[in-house]
Amino acid sequence: MRVAVALQTLTIFLQAVSAGVLLSSSHGELLHGVGARVMYGASMLYVLAAVLAWRPGGGSPRPIAYASGFLVLASAQVVLGIAHVPSVHVPLGVLMFGLSVLVLARQNTGAADGRVLSGGSGPERS
Repeated sequence: MRVAVALQTLTIFLQAVSAGVLLSSSHGELLHGVGARVMYGASMLYVLAAVLAWRPGGGSPRPIAYASGFLVLASAQVVLGIAHVPSVHVPLGVLMFGLSVLVLARQNTGAADGRVLSGGSGPERS
């Protein structure tokens, strides 16, 4: 799960970089288009990882909802990008990056699955 979310976060960040290139170069459109496909694939990988972590691993189904939400947002991003609606496309991309960073941070601290890493004032980690 962590790898899938990290990959998704990285690809969303690279989309922001390629958007800057898009504004300043004729090669930016190709780079941004390829990046969109990679980001969408990373979002699908996140859904797959969430399902695999839930079913065989006995984890919480909540990450499946998060991953599915990201896939819906990624789908909206693709549609808005193709339709050339930057007034929604750009803020949605910023929102997606922020949410992806938040999920990644929660996973790295254990908060996503109910574990707490505060100095002893929470459930014990096993």
